[in-house]
Parts: sequence; C-alpha cells; structure tokens
Amino acid sequence: MALSLWPLELSAALFAGMAVCLEGGYRLGLRRVAAGRYRSLGTVEGAILALLGLLLGFAFAGATSRFEARRDQIVQEANAIGTAYLRLDLVPPSEQPDLRRLFRAYLETRLRIYEPRSDPASAQTLFAEVSDLQQKIWTRAVQAVSHADVNPEAKLLVLPALNEMIDITTTRKVAAGTRIPGLILALLVSVALLSALLAGFGMAETGRSWLHMMLYAVAVTITIYAVLDLDNPRAGLIRLDAADKALTELLQSIR
Repeated sequence: MALSLWPLELSAALFAGMAVCLEGGYRLGLRRVAAGRYRSLGTVEGAILALLGLLLGFAFAGATSRFEARRDQIVQEANAIGTAYLRLDLVPPSEQPDLRRLFRAYLETRLRIYEPRSDPASAQTLFAEVSDLQQKIWTRAVQAVSHADVNPEAKLLVLPALNEMIDITTTRKVAAGTRIPGLILALLVSVALLSALLAGFGMAETGRSWLHMMLYAVAVTITIYAVLDLDNPRAGLIRLDAADKALTELLQSIR
C-alpha cells in the first residue's frame, strides 16, 4: 500500500517542533523564576488551548465531510455508469457492441486514474483519455438514437443517463483536489506550536513532566495527521478502497 510522504513528514516536523517549543518554554519559564519575574500565563494558555481545540475540531470535521463526499461520489458514478450501460439496450442492436466496448474501456480508464501513483503527468494523460472516450461514447450514442427506426423515448432515456455519467467525473475531479486550505493548515500548525510553548512555560512553576509533554505533542500531531490523511484517501492509511469496489465489481459485470 503506497503512502503519501508529505503528511508523515509534516507531522514528524510538527512533533519535533512541539517538543522543542515545550522545552524552550520550560527553560524560559525557569529563567523567569530564577529572576523572580515569573508570572503565570494560565489565562492566555487556556485561551490558546481553546483556540487549538476549536481549530482541530473544525479541521477534523471538514476533512471527514470531504472524505464522505468523495466516497458517495464513487457510488454515484458507479450507479450512473451502470444505468447508462443498461440503457444501451434501447439503441439498435447493430450499435450496441461498439458502445459496450467503449464503456468497458471508459470504466477501466476511470479506475486507473485513481490508482496511487507518483507521476502526476500520468494522471493528466488518463484524464485526457477519459475525455476522448466520453466524446466518442456521446457521439456514437447520439447517432444510434437518431435512427428513424428507434423509439423516440430512447433518446430521452439514453442521453440524460450519459450526461449524468459524464458530469460526475467533473464533480469527482474537483472533490479530489479539495483539501484543507493552506492558510488554515498553517494557522493550525502555528497555534499548536504556540500552545506547546505556553504549556512548557507553565511547567516552570510546577515542574517538568516528560510524559505529559510527549503525550500532548503526540496527541496533537496524530490528530493533525488524521486530518491530512483524510484529505489524501488515495495514498494514506484511511482509504476509499471499499467504495472503489463498486466500480471494480461493475467492470467485472460488464466484461
């Protein structure tokens, strides 16, 4: 199973940064204590921690919502392709073999697009192939339902189904590129580091606890990694493999 490295790298860097901030805040607090100028920042620390919790909550909820939307869109596409394929029975028998062949090629290409890969150029090539197949399917279908001996209702059933099949690809492409905004991610990381600094500063009065420091850094880091992983369901621990089976099983049924 391929993993996307940048969420792991960012999470590892965040953990290291929080550990440094905890230690730095603690040492800064000790200097203040030694100089007799230490003043508790409990109110500020509480406000920053509340802000961090709010940001984590909204970020996690947003990532979960985007993940569920992507999963639902896969099912919608499987249903749209399956419906359009079944409605090919309404076109003249002489036109059906070529259209069914194009459908199989189309579905195979759609599945290949969302396979984990390291080369973005290959995905762009596959998107171009999909567009070409969509145009071919639409053109052949329009010609097929335009025959004089075809029931007029066939056009009203076949073409809308094809249109829905094509439209969902745009929806999925946009959804695949929709992730947590960079500004929000930067704010989340900054507040996490600031909270660690203040937490370390607060320990100067009560004494340092490595266990609590590490648990705090790990909890925040894992939560942020989960947000990033939900936004990368094609190359992470949280994946859309179960939903992809709907398209895989559809391909097997139309071979």
